Amino acid sequence: MCPIRKGGEVQLRRMTSQAVLLIVRKRATEAGVESFSPHDFRRTFCSDLLDCGTDIVTVQKLAGHATPATTSKYDRRGEEPKRRAVEKLDISYTPRRR
Repeated sequence: MCPIRKGGEVQLRRMTSQAVLLIVRKRATEAGVESFSPHDFRRTFCSDLLDCGTDIVTVQKLAGHATPATTSKYDRRGEEPKRRAVEKLDISYTPRRR
């Protein structure tokens, strides 16, 4: 992330994590949102990608995680996506005739 001046000029330098946290907290307070952190963006990003059908390895790479196991900790989708995934399977049984 790069800071933007009031006039809209982008400064080509990195912001510290503390600066990002202060900005997010200020905006959350202005929006009336409680208990919010920059990490919430990361969780939402991962969950939204998983929810729209992106495979976990791709989400892992986009999030910069070392393993898919780390990415799976960000998955807050609940049981509904699992049910929909199973419904996509063709598990009908047709006996073979001899």
